[in-house]
Amino acid sequence: MKNILVADSGATKTDWAIGTQRFTTQGISPIHQDDDTILAILREELLPRIAGITVDAVHFYGSGVRPEQEERLAGLLKSLPLSPSKRGGTLLVGSDLLGAARALLGHEEGIACILGTGANSGLYDGNNIVQNTPPLGYILGDEGSGAVLGRLLLNGLYKGRLPSALRQAFEEEMGLTLSEVIDHVYRQPMPSRWLASLSPFVHRHLDVPEVEQMVTDNFRAFLRLNIAPYRRPDLPVNAVGSIAYYYRPQLQQAAEAEGCQLGRILKSPIDSLAV
Repeated sequence: MKNILVADSGATKTDWAIGTQRFTTQGISPIHQDDDTILAILREELLPRIAGITVDAVHFYGSGVRPEQEERLAGLLKSLPLSPSKRGGTLLVGSDLLGAARALLGHEEGIACILGTGANSGLYDGNNIVQNTPPLGYILGDEGSGAVLGRLLLNGLYKGRLPSALRQAFEEEMGLTLSEVIDHVYRQPMPSRWLASLSPFVHRHLDVPEVEQMVTDNFRAFLRLNIAPYRRPDLPVNAVGSIAYYYRPQLQQAAEAEGCQLGRILKSPIDSLAV
């Protein structure tokens, strides 16, 4: 049996799998990191974990990996002592959306989505993503994501669309004031990640009807604006990511309301990719 090293990488962390082993390193982001930073992560965090293992293939799927970044990342991976390309093995670099599609669908046609801190979706032909609605990020888009969920929560709390008692609970539980919220969103780094970090508060308060409706509406916007353009109501909507996983009942409600079928939901793609 071949030893295939599989990576599912985001900006925060990279999940790795080879055989039955699972481990995590820092995230690898070709958009935000230079070559030296990425190589340092690979050499200092990855190589010690697989010392003594012969790697026959590497499949790396990452956030921010677009066609123009694939060659760059492939070159960095080829420079490592583990590189299978030096022995005639295979090296594959692709987007996290392609990884999600392969984890969810294998070689079957379908719709694959990522619903985590950010959101993305694609129409998959069994081998490649053949159509993609641009997610546009949490300011211009990212409907269905944790970041947008956090944004909707704050908007509802401070504009009075959510119960005043919930605002009091939020400030007490999170230890935040309005001025501190503004600071996190507009002055601190990585605001989308911070907004998504508010999801556990939302989940704890799903018993508040307005909160559950907010979650369902976030998913409905995702389906309406990102999935409907594929014009494939015959295909189920499949998703990976913590938001899809923990809010599956609300995602199911949204799918029914928008006339969609809900398919497979995975918290993380790594185990399916490692099969």
